[in-house]
Amino acid sequence: MSFDQLGRGGLDYFPCRYGQSKTLFRGPKRRTDGDFIAFLGGAETYGRFIAHPYPAILEDRLGLPAVNLGWANAGVDAFLCDPELLRVVAQARVAVIRILGAQNMSNRFYAVHPRRNDRFLQASTLLQTVYRDVDFTEFHFTGHLLTSLRAQSRDRFAMLREELQQAWVARMGQLLDRIPVPVLLLWFADHDPGAAGDDEALDRDPLFVTPEMLAALSDRVNGLVTCVPGPSAQAEGTAGMIFSAMEAPAAAEQLSSAAHGEVAEALAGPLKDLLTPG
Repeated sequence: MSFDQLGRGGLDYFPCRYGQSKTLFRGPKRRTDGDFIAFLGGAETYGRFIAHPYPAILEDRLGLPAVNLGWANAGVDAFLCDPELLRVVAQARVAVIRILGAQNMSNRFYAVHPRRNDRFLQASTLLQTVYRDVDFTEFHFTGHLLTSLRAQSRDRFAMLREELQQAWVARMGQLLDRIPVPVLLLWFADHDPGAAGDDEALDRDPLFVTPEMLAALSDRVNGLVTCVPGPSAQAEGTAGMIFSAMEAPAAAEQLSSAAHGEVAEALAGPLKDLLTPG
């Protein structure tokens, strides 16, 4: 592991904005007035604590600017509800969307913050009816909300999970309809799609997404790339990461630097195919 010497925050991510979007993304800022690849996703795309996350590795390998639009705790809403950002994505040669979990988006049961999608805003009348015994004023984050609701009732929680899964498919379909360039979906996680069951840990990412949900989107994308880092990459832990001592627990939750190398290798071929004329 690599600790920041003074403990002041590790990596400088050179935060920047694209277009008129209010969201700060990882820089240095790349040009968008020529050919580029847009990378959408959450914390793994952003590459927190990683000096060269997979978008940067692919930029070097493919010779095209990589516009990193990863955002920690992002759900589908973070992109779908940002028309300025979608205008930037529409100018790309190709867009790569790292699959996001289904918990961090507004749905029939609860609303989340439009940009900070892990922030729980309010429960709908429907959720208050299903969980009459719950005081929703104590919740501020979706993770805490879901953990508490599942502990209250597995049967009622199954209804919520199904709603989130259906809403995810619909919302992802809307997002893909707004992107007029070739799209690759990316599964980048420590487990295969379908490996998690009804009792999966609620901090597992991407949460609640199943092979059937991915198949429902297959006719709207140009491919699905699956990368589950190998045992050696997963065992590497925080080796090569850059973080302060205070950030060590958060760094330990991220996929390793070696995992970013593996996912870049998995994406390189499909991206070259899409970027090659004819």
